[in-house]
Amino acid sequence: MSPESEPDSRPRRVGKVEQRLKSMSFNRILPNMITLLAMCAGLTAIRYGLGAQWDKAVLAIILAIILDGVDGRVARMLKGTSKFGAELDSLADAINFGAVPALLIYLWAMQDAGRLGWAVCLLHMVCCVLRLARFNTMLGAADLPPWAHSYFTGVPAPAGAGIAILPLILSIETQRGVLDNPYLVGAFLVLSASLMVSRVPTYSMKNIRIKPQYVLFVMLFVGVLAAFLVTDPWFTLSAIGFMYIASIPISVITYRRLEKRDAATTTGA
Repeated sequence: MSPESEPDSRPRRVGKVEQRLKSMSFNRILPNMITLLAMCAGLTAIRYGLGAQWDKAVLAIILAIILDGVDGRVARMLKGTSKFGAELDSLADAINFGAVPALLIYLWAMQDAGRLGWAVCLLHMVCCVLRLARFNTMLGAADLPPWAHSYFTGVPAPAGAGIAILPLILSIETQRGVLDNPYLVGAFLVLSASLMVSRVPTYSMKNIRIKPQYVLFVMLFVGVLAAFLVTDPWFTLSAIGFMYIASIPISVITYRRLEKRDAATTTGA
């Protein structure tokens, strides 16, 4: 039989792919669309950075952080989680919270530091990717106690990006050029990179449950926070950044306390 007369199996495979695409529900597509919007917002920050529009660049990254927090929740609410969506989310996070802050901070302050400045920016990018890779390998770990799922191992990538751009946010708020000092900015980059790859336990907002008696206070707090974000966004974002950094030692203390309690219970049993 000549090669030309051999049956071609490609149409059958294509037909299966088309069938899967046609049968894919909107619930599965919507979270991925939000992830792509987040990636577009992150890359838009680079466009604004090239034009020295630093306020718009920061807002684009903040939008990417918000959308990154929304897509997973939407996927779980609509029961549209998938392996494809998880991989897409990790790739978008590597761009939005690794590459984009590193390039933005380099354009803003680290160019004057020469090769050392570029090396520190690369450090942030590399540590972000390593943190995401470690997070993906730890998904579904069965040997963790239930309370441990309320903590991240290390600072998550969006928070790491927020720490990295904190000097830029402060400079927009204070209008002081001293904050673009490469040594000061480099220290924040090293801090964000170190925290992302560290094994420091940090609070995870995904599994927090609010008791009924506190729901009203939480809603009131969110309303006040939204008002401050509208009236004085740069001061509010700076305050949120420093409050998050201040919460890290508290999360370590509470994690160690729960760890000791579990160890004591196991020993007693």
